[in-house]
Amino acid sequence: MASVANVSNDRYQLWGGCFAEEPSDALRRLNDSLAVDCRMFREDISGSQGWALELHRSGHLNDDDYLAIKQGLQKVAQEIEDELCKYGKLSDIEEDIHSVVERRLHKHAGDAALKLHTARSRNDQSATDTRLWMLASFQKLSDALKDLIAILANRAEKEINIITPGYTHLQRAQPIRWSQFLLSHAWAFHGDVTRLEEQNKRLSICPLGSGALAGCALPIDRTRLAHSLGFQGVTPNSMFAVSSRDHIVEFLNWSALCGVHLSRMSEDLIIYSSQEFGTVRLSDQFSTGSSLMPQKRNPDGLELVRGAAALLLADSVAVISTLKGLPSTYNKDLQSDKEILFRSYDKLADCLKVINGTIATLEVNAEKALGTLEPTMLATDLAHLLVRRGVPFRRAHHHVGALLRRAAELGTDLLNLPHHEYTSICPEFGKETDVQSIFSWEASVEQYTSLGGTAKSAVEHQISLLRRWLQQP
Repeated sequence: MASVANVSNDRYQLWGGCFAEEPSDALRRLNDSLAVDCRMFREDISGSQGWALELHRSGHLNDDDYLAIKQGLQKVAQEIEDELCKYGKLSDIEEDIHSVVERRLHKHAGDAALKLHTARSRNDQSATDTRLWMLASFQKLSDALKDLIAILANRAEKEINIITPGYTHLQRAQPIRWSQFLLSHAWAFHGDVTRLEEQNKRLSICPLGSGALAGCALPIDRTRLAHSLGFQGVTPNSMFAVSSRDHIVEFLNWSALCGVHLSRMSEDLIIYSSQEFGTVRLSDQFSTGSSLMPQKRNPDGLELVRGAAALLLADSVAVISTLKGLPSTYNKDLQSDKEILFRSYDKLADCLKVINGTIATLEVNAEKALGTLEPTMLATDLAHLLVRRGVPFRRAHHHVGALLRRAAELGTDLLNLPHHEYTSICPEFGKETDVQSIFSWEASVEQYTSLGGTAKSAVEHQISLLRRWLQQP
């Protein structure tokens, strides 16, 4: 078996001195993680550079060895970068990226490379790599969400005069501005961005220097090490440092919630793009056809986003279920954390690309939206008319319900119901012109001027709030 004591063998391992046999092929298939964790090669090299510097500063690496390691790691980084760009994978036979980096480093730095892992364990090394990767990657998701919010805000401003039905229980409820619908989703994504940013403080603590579980036996400065790697602080307990995956659970839970928000907006747009609604048309870039029916125009992009939400939720459950029964501290079960982390990250990133493109290119049929409004949706406005005239709301609600029942009996609607029917049920309805003035979609939405409402001024206020927030550094 190859080991660090015999680096000339084909397979370079960070362990194995007391083993007489190779691991079985079946175990290697389960155990080897290079195909997954090669994605963290930059973070692994960055962490190794930081570790080598701290060993040098604390007197455990001489100048020549430190320089050899420093320069060798730079060469390894370029090698791996080039190979991944050219081939999309590494051909190394080592079990993980840590072993690959150290073997390649030995080629460039000689036996100085054998000193790099002094007092370090793969447990704290891997935990550090993962946190560094997450800190670097979160910004990309945050930027994509902010782009989506900006797209929604821009459309909301441009299409502010479009009035459409608002729904509860998927039944027509009240008229709203189309912009109010768009902004309802923008605010959900705003919450996603702020929650993601809040994770950074808990994520930005450095496990390096915790060893396998007991800490570092050498007198290193962990705070200095952490700051050199860009962390805000250090993990306060070595056993916690190597075993905690709370930050991954938190991210996966966040991903699941963000996926739910994307799914709900997708569901709305799928419904609105159907022939039954027809208020939205998706661009060709984000629609597909049928292999059998030439007329079909399917919202597959949105359906795939909707389906992805279930996968994101499943991944969040998978990791926390793994953690539930684990004893302290590191257990190999935890190796699956990165596979799930990367999978969820990639899935969510692709969903955001599809959603951003879909929202940016869809068309809204303002006339069709207006045509789906019907007088019954102004029933609440009639109740408000009575309230303004001193009728208690519960009684006003009952009176308008009686009007609706009477209109149904006469085979008509509220707009065409004879005025004497109104006054016979409640004299406070007043003149016919008073009642007829209620039947204005514009007047209806303009009632809701309070913060968060669907009046034009309230919608414009929401847009300005989002834009000011987006402009913050």
